[in-house]
Amino acid sequence: QVQLVESGGGLVQAGGSLRLSCAANGRTFSRDIMGWFRQAPGKEREFVAAIGWTSYSAYYLDSVKGRFTISRDNAKNTVYLQMNSLKPEDTAVYYCAVRKLRSEYDSWGQGTQVTVSS
Repeated sequence: QVQLVESGGGLVQAGGSLRLSCAANGRTFSRDIMGWFRQAPGKEREFVAAIGWTSYSAYYLDSVKGRFTISRDNAKNTVYLQMNSLKPEDTAVYYCAVRKLRSEYDSWGQGTQVTVSS
């Protein structure tokens, strides 16, 4: 499995922006699907966004569409989540994960805390 390390979380006011990064320890292939998930206190983990080998294969949770953008830099083995117009409801620990096509996510990071104040 690939080791993933998230960074970029922090405290931000509502309406602000954050850019999360997820660096892979070891090589990930361009055909691997990379995703972002989040888990708020007392709630179950939920899918946020995912990206395939092209920008045409990006998917988002409905509540973040138009606000969040997922991207990847294969040369750096890194996936990003640009989060704009943040809301208090976005407060959660954000995790990145990797999977193969038609497989389940099998590599997970430790998470990075995102806190949005109202």
